[in-house]
Amino acid sequence: MIATTTPAVFEKTVRACGDQVAMRYKELGLWHDISWRRYYDTAQNIGAALMDMGLEKGMSAAVIGDNCPEWVMIDMGIQFAGGVSVGIYTTNAWQEVEYVVSNSDALFLFVENEEQLDKWLNFRDNVPRLKKVIVWDTKGLRDFQDPMLMSLADLIEKGKKLDKAALDQRMREVTPDDMSVLIYTSGTTGPPKGAILTHGNVTWMAEAIAGLNPMKEGDEVLSFLPLCHIFERLFSVFAHIRHAYVVNFVEKPDTVTDNMVEVSPTVGYAVPRIWEKYFSAIQIKMSEATRLKRLAYHLAFKVGQRRADLMMNCKQIPVWLELFFVLAHFAVFRKLKKRLGFERIRVAYSGAAPISPKVLHFYQSIGMNLIEGYGQTEGTGVTCTSSPGKAKFGTVGAPIPGTEVKIAEDGEILVRSPGVFAGYYKNPEGTAETLRDGWLFSGDVGEFDEDGYLKITDRKKDIIITAGGKNISPQYIENMLKASVYINDAVLIGDRRKFLSALIMIDEDNVVKFAQDNKIQFSTYGDLACHPKINALIQSEIETVNKTLARVENVRKFKILPKKLYEEDGEVTPTMKVKRKYVNKAFSDIIEEMYR
Repeated sequence: MIATTTPAVFEKTVRACGDQVAMRYKELGLWHDISWRRYYDTAQNIGAALMDMGLEKGMSAAVIGDNCPEWVMIDMGIQFAGGVSVGIYTTNAWQEVEYVVSNSDALFLFVENEEQLDKWLNFRDNVPRLKKVIVWDTKGLRDFQDPMLMSLADLIEKGKKLDKAALDQRMREVTPDDMSVLIYTSGTTGPPKGAILTHGNVTWMAEAIAGLNPMKEGDEVLSFLPLCHIFERLFSVFAHIRHAYVVNFVEKPDTVTDNMVEVSPTVGYAVPRIWEKYFSAIQIKMSEATRLKRLAYHLAFKVGQRRADLMMNCKQIPVWLELFFVLAHFAVFRKLKKRLGFERIRVAYSGAAPISPKVLHFYQSIGMNLIEGYGQTEGTGVTCTSSPGKAKFGTVGAPIPGTEVKIAEDGEILVRSPGVFAGYYKNPEGTAETLRDGWLFSGDVGEFDEDGYLKITDRKKDIIITAGGKNISPQYIENMLKASVYINDAVLIGDRRKFLSALIMIDEDNVVKFAQDNKIQFSTYGDLACHPKINALIQSEIETVNKTLARVENVRKFKILPKKLYEEDGEVTPTMKVKRKYVNKAFSDIIEEMYR
C-alpha cells in the first residue's frame, strides 16, 4: 500500500533503510553522512518541540536558509507536527520576507544565520503573530539574549526530553487533504502567491515522477537549487523520502561545480541557466585546447550530433553509428564528462524555464541524457517529461502517468491530475482564475504533435500583437537567439509596435573570450556592452536567426543591456527567469530609443 502523507512515507522508508545513508554534507573539506534514522529522529524532536510550543495542525512555520540537512529536517519536523512548511528564498529582501511570513500566518520562523536574522529585525514589530525565531547557525551572533530568539540546537534538546506519544498521534491524524507546504510563486507577474500543496499532492508526485525515469536507493543527487522552489523540493525532500536515494548538499552556493565533480550524481537536474553556463564553459575550453584535441573533439561531436538527430526525432539509430559513438565516447566524451562530474548521470532534467534546443542537442550529442520537463508549482512541479530514448526535440515530452492534459480553444494548456494544487492561500480570486472544474489553467500556450508530445509555444500573457495585427510568440524567437553562445538571454519587444526589437543580455564568459581574441579593449561590463565590435558580433548572430524566421518575426533592432541582471535588483526570479514587465519598465528609455 502506498503511503499518502509525508509522515507516513518517511516512517515507511526509515523502517526499511534506518541505518543507510540518507544525506551527505561537506564541512571543513570532508563529507559527512547522515543516516535515515538520524534524519527521522531529529525531525521528530523538532516536531515535538514545536507542538509543545503551540504549533497546531494546519498552522504555518517558515524557513529561510541555504540548502543543508537542517533545512530539510526542519521541513519534515513541521510536517510531522501537522504544520504547514513555508520556504523563503535566501536572496529575498526583508520586505519580501515580511510579506511571506505575514501572508502565510507563520507562527515560527527558522533562519540560518545572522544575515537572515537581520531581515527579521527590520519587521519584527509588524508580525505580532510570530511566537519564536529559531536560528540554526549561531556563529557570529554576538547578542543572543532576545526572548524571541532560540537556537535550533536548544529546540532539538527540548524535543528529546518530550514524550513522543502526542507527536505520533498527530502524525497519524494528518490526512492526504491536509496542507503540506505553501510554495510561493516567484512573482514574475505580480506579488508572490502561496500555492497550497496537500500531502496527497506531494506524495502522489513523488511516486509519479519515477514512473518514466525510475529512482532507486543507489542513486545520488546534488542539492543546490533553492529548496523553497518546487523543483528542488521534489528531489531533495518528497521523492527522496519515497525512493531512499542519497541527497548531497553543496558546501556553498558558489562551490556547485567543484561539488558536482566530487559527488558525480547519477540523476542531475538544474534550471536552464546552469546547463547553459556549463555549455559555454565547454565551448571556451575546447577553443583553447590543442589542435589535436580540437580535431578529436570535432570528429567525435559530429558522430554524436548525427546520433542525437536520429534519437531525438524518435528514429532508429544504425548499428554502425552506435559503434562509432562508442568509440567517440571512450576517446573523447568519457573524459569530458568526468571532468564536469557528469560521467555517472543516467538522466538529467532541465526545468523551471524554457531551454535553448541547441543546448539540449549539445548534451545529447556528448551522450548525456538531458531532457526538458514541463510543469508549474500549481501542478506540484511536473506535468510532462520524456523517458530515456524517447525524448523529442522541440517538445517537453508526454504527460506523466495519471495526468490529463488538453488544449483549450485559445491554445491554453489545461492540466488535471492528483498533483493539481488546492488553491492559493487567502486568495480566492486568484484560485478561481487558475482552478476551474478541477482543471489547472496553466497560462501557457501549446499544442500536441502527432506522437502526443507537448510543445510549449509561449506564455499566454506574453504573446505580442504587432501594430499590423500579427500574433507573435516571443518565447520561440528568444530561445532561437539564446542558442548563440554570445547571447545569455533576450527579451523580445514589439507589442502594438510596427516591428520587433530585442533587449540582449550577453554571455559574459564567451563575449570576454571573443574580446580577448580580437584585441578589443574594455575595463567594465558596460564598456563591453557598448563596444561597436561587440554590437557587430551580436548583429551577425541576430541576422543568422532572422534567416530562419518569417519576415514579420525578424528582429529589426536590438540593444545590449548595459548591466547584468540580478535577482537582488528584482530583474530576474530566483530560478533565473527574466521578469519581463520589470525589464520593460526599467529599460523603457532604451526601448523607446529603438523606435524613434
